Amino acid sequence: MSEKLVVSHAPHIGTKDSTTQIMLDVVIALLPALIAGILVMGYRAGVVTVLSVLACVFFEWAWNKILKKDSTVGDLSAVVTGMLLAFNLPVTIPLWMVVIGAFFAIIIVKQFFGGIGHNFMNPALGARAFLLASWALAMTTWAEPGASIPLWTGTNLATQLPDVISSATPLAAQGTETAPGYMQLFWGNISGCIGETSVLAILLGAAYLLIRKVIRLRVPLAFIGTVAIGTWIFAGSNGFFSGDWLYHIMAGGLMLGAFFMATDYTTTPYTPMGQVVFGIGCGILTVLIRIWGGYPEGVSYSILLMNIASPLIDRLTRPLRYGTQTVGEEA
Repeated sequence: MSEKLVVSHAPHIGTKDSTTQIMLDVVIALLPALIAGILVMGYRAGVVTVLSVLACVFFEWAWNKILKKDSTVGDLSAVVTGMLLAFNLPVTIPLWMVVIGAFFAIIIVKQFFGGIGHNFMNPALGARAFLLASWALAMTTWAEPGASIPLWTGTNLATQLPDVISSATPLAAQGTETAPGYMQLFWGNISGCIGETSVLAILLGAAYLLIRKVIRLRVPLAFIGTVAIGTWIFAGSNGFFSGDWLYHIMAGGLMLGAFFMATDYTTTPYTPMGQVVFGIGCGILTVLIRIWGGYPEGVSYSILLMNIASPLIDRLTRPLRYGTQTVGEEA
């Protein structure tokens, strides 16, 4: 016979999309939030982002070089990690901490577990949690919109430049006279991390990813919807069903986390039902942390905890193969 039967493992159907193209789409989708962060917080937001990206790319290149592996810098995954890490940092953060965060994200969270496609949690969020646990003061020092922050800062900027430091993020200020309004949250004229200020900018990037079919709405809708319902029921000052759910959706890192980090291919379930369960789990944990926790924001930790649970969710929600049966079912 002139033709041979070729046997290979799945997947058997490919697409024209590559890792590089997908990562490039994510980079493009993140640009509106980056521009908004620079416009609100000044040039230092751009410096922090560029430094984070360069550090992540360098550590990925160095790891492959030391271990004599093929370079994976070209797939742009390190660039995405660098941008997302910067977006989860305050503009006031000392630059040397950005480099340490990049090292933790690329080497500890990503490469120690096999590189792209093998990390068990989102590298950028893992680095953010590490930095917050290590330098809580620096990670919770917020600048007023439009404040002039020097390039080189210390770990206690509140005592060095008290006039440009904000006492609280919108979530922490909720219910007070200093809390921003809906329009301020929508346009982004608020204190907070670099990439979470403007809801409009995040939605523009999310729309691009949806049009390009890079992400689906299952996780974001389940995540945001659960937070909306949970805060409406439990977060009100006048009893049940009186919470300002819209404020909780627009404030903090929920929009950024739901569309850009909870949709990460590697660390979220692959089954449709599993993705819905994952989003609901992220929402429940966020509500618990925001309302009853000691930290006004809960998006990062909720995603990280659900990242760890993703393999179990996949196992419990995977569809049955043809001809198989569930445990305990008689043939």
